[in-house]
Amino acid sequence: MARVRPIGRARAVATVRGPEAALDSVTVSHPALGLAPLDQNAGLPAAAARLRAAKGRLGTRALEIALERDPTIRVHNDDDGVRLLLRDTEILVDQLAESLATGSVAAIRSWSEQASVIYRRRRVPMDNVIALCEGLREAAQAVLTPAERPAADAALDSAIERFRWQRRIAGDARKRNRILQLIYKGA
Repeated sequence: MARVRPIGRARAVATVRGPEAALDSVTVSHPALGLAPLDQNAGLPAAAARLRAAKGRLGTRALEIALERDPTIRVHNDDDGVRLLLRDTEILVDQLAESLATGSVAAIRSWSEQASVIYRRRRVPMDNVIALCEGLREAAQAVLTPAERPAADAALDSAIERFRWQRRIAGDARKRNRILQLIYKGA
């Protein structure tokens, strides 16, 4: 015997068989796990496969474009820092590919929120990361068809929007006050 009872917004079907009752939710895979993962074939899986196949080449070209447009990236980062940015562009390409495959900007948006903390810890200005995203936008044109570019642009715009928000919080957009910086460090 099955009873249907509302649980919040979701409808759940509880199959009652003795003291243990199984719960099958309509909207989530398991109530404790949250929403089911996004379908990797819902968006543009062929474009995502091409991006992943050219990940190294796209990452290198995106960093080259960013360095051409903003030469201060070399001032802010030493050789190890530039190598880390190159590694990060490959991760950015993966996140862009996942966003294209699922047809949702959630993957790249979530990654940009999490990565901004790491960039802040490494003292990489968010403007440099935004330049990497813009470089990837230009480099990806060699791999994506004109019909696929708006989806990639939307995903990169979402990431850039989050990096701009984090730039505002981190204070990257303005010159830091040395006295306040000394106080915050506690030195």
